[in-house]
Amino acid sequence: MDFLHILFSVGLFAIFLSILPFILVFLFVHLSKSRAAFENGADWHGNSSDSSDFIVHFVTGGFSGATKVALEIVRGSNQNQKFKSLLVLRKKRSTDPIRVQQAIDSGIKVLLVPGWAHLATVAELTCLLKKYNPRVLVCHGFSEHLWGRYAGLLAKVPSIIHVEHNSRERYTPWRLYQARWLSRHTDKIVGVSEGVRQNLLRLNFPHDNTIAINNGINLEPYRSLKYTNFKNRAPNIVMAARFAKQKDHLTLIRAVGELVKRGFSPDVYLAGTGNNRHSSRAESLVTELELSERVHFLGFCNSVPDLLLSNQICVLSTHYEGMPLSLSEGMAAGCAVIGSSVVGVKEMINHEDDGLLVEPNSPKALADGLEVLLTDVNFSERLGLKARERAKNELSTEGMVDRYEHLIGSLLERKL
Repeated sequence: MDFLHILFSVGLFAIFLSILPFILVFLFVHLSKSRAAFENGADWHGNSSDSSDFIVHFVTGGFSGATKVALEIVRGSNQNQKFKSLLVLRKKRSTDPIRVQQAIDSGIKVLLVPGWAHLATVAELTCLLKKYNPRVLVCHGFSEHLWGRYAGLLAKVPSIIHVEHNSRERYTPWRLYQARWLSRHTDKIVGVSEGVRQNLLRLNFPHDNTIAINNGINLEPYRSLKYTNFKNRAPNIVMAARFAKQKDHLTLIRAVGELVKRGFSPDVYLAGTGNNRHSSRAESLVTELELSERVHFLGFCNSVPDLLLSNQICVLSTHYEGMPLSLSEGMAAGCAVIGSSVVGVKEMINHEDDGLLVEPNSPKALADGLEVLLTDVNFSERLGLKARERAKNELSTEGMVDRYEHLIGSLLERKL
């Protein structure tokens, strides 16, 4: 009996520890006032007469692909004037105040909540939602969709949407349990590609409530900039992607080393910032393979369209994706695109029709594909033209925003 009593006590204590964070959030929310304020001085109150269709998008402040997508949805929705939308960023050490200000200057209403602890994020976001009383909360990306939905439930937001931006997120058993539990209190789950949706279904998210809405990009820069004839572009390679565990810059660098051995000498431009550990590993490999004259680290690049329109080939070497924006941009620029054959990329490229797919984690396979593109310029040009046409027809921000607005509108009608 003593053993059973001890076991029972330990079990109760474990349960108490598991729910303690939520008790603290509840107390914090009801005993504190929100310190958050609009970065641009806007003052939208939920009970104002023009906020009946007020929408909040919550996403990481790390300016990942998820942040870019949320920015475009908010920008497009505000331009359409169908809904009044606000972007809430979870502040991180990598949150760039310049990029936040650029979003504000473009007319987007932006608010930051703390990200130093999950408890602080949930508490502050709950206070914000109680204050501004949105009708729909859209939570983008892992792990923000967890903390955002907890806040949405505490604030009693009528409709909640979870947007999954990747095909392989960092779900521990406990995080996956939370996500599944939250899915029972979520009005719609969105995968940013069919591949992401299928992965959500494999993780046992509700089939009837899980849909796909493909990511889109702003095509205006590619319309307004002068389109450069493919054969007048430099026969060089661009990869625009942040340095992170997800991306595979190392395979690309090794593939370039293989190309040099075969007698090719393309310049390779790596545009993007990210994790210093991953960028340092890439730089060290370039030095080790004596490729410093060939591989160029550009850092943050605010002229990616110009870069793509000046070069022939766009690469995405990666371990997994949701629906990569960098590949969409390469297609919009009319580049010959080549990507790792992984979920998220396979759905975007029709092999040998509008791009090439190669075996992931294989420098030789990537080098072979790049050699084809560098050698057969006519073939590369045909791929680029088909890719550009497909981007125009299928990958626009306008189409993406329309689909999200239709989804939000249907939820608003259902909750009337």
